[in-house]
Amino acid sequence: QVQLVESGGDSVQAGGSLRLSCSASGTLFETTVSGWYRQAPGKKRELVAGITRGGNLRYADSVKGRFTFSRDTAKNMIYLQMDNLTVEDTGTYYCYKSHWNDWNEEEADWGQGTHVTVTS
Repeated sequence: QVQLVESGGDSVQAGGSLRLSCSASGTLFETTVSGWYRQAPGKKRELVAGITRGGNLRYADSVKGRFTFSRDTAKNMIYLQMDNLTVEDTGTYYCYKSHWNDWNEEEADWGQGTHVTVTS
C-alpha cells in the first residue's frame, strides 16, 4: 500500500521560509514523476514543482527563483524549500507521485496535505 506523508507546513510571515518534506512507503519516488501541488482557498489545485524520473525539474512560474525542489533517493523523500514566501503562497500543499513518468493527476498517489499560511 502506497502512503505519502507530508510535514513542514506552518504559519509564517511574508518574506519567511519553510521547508516541506514528504516521505513515501510502498513506492519509490525515483521511479516516476513526483512533486508538490498546492490548493489555495477557493482556487484550483496547481502544480508547484516536481521532477521526472530522469531528473528534469519543473516549476510554476509564480515560484521560480523562490522555491527549490529536491529529491533524496537514498531516503526516498522529496522536499520543497520555500523562500521569500508571499501571502499568495498560502494553501494546502500536497505531495504527489504519478503512477507513470508523466504529469498524470488522475493515476497518482497523493499525501494528505500540509497547510502553509503566510501572513503579511
